[in-house]
Amino acid sequence: MTLTDLSEGFRDDAQRRRVQAVIHDRLADDRDQQECRYLMRLLWQVSMSYQEVSIEQLRMNVGKLKLEVVEELISAIRTSPDAVDAWIVTTQQACPVIHDSGFAANLD
Repeated sequence: MTLTDLSEGFRDDAQRRRVQAVIHDRLADDRDQQECRYLMRLLWQVSMSYQEVSIEQLRMNVGKLKLEVVEELISAIRTSPDAVDAWIVTTQQACPVIHDSGFAANLD
């Protein structure tokens, strides 16, 4: 299944940026570099019409719980902008903000 249609499922650029912020702030944890790498590819995929990441790559490299959240996002994008809004709210409530360990290490 290709993900090249994801960039077309947003109400506007502001909604796309909110989704990207949720992926970055609440899903992409740099303590798991492999998983983080693929989640960051998804972050870019939502604004690209070419393939940055495939669902197969996400399934192989993202943990079960986060993969469920990602699959819910894909479904929401393909459903409606209102479904995307609901995904944003649900994910913000369910997933805490991740503090970048690399950034924190540089503060010491």
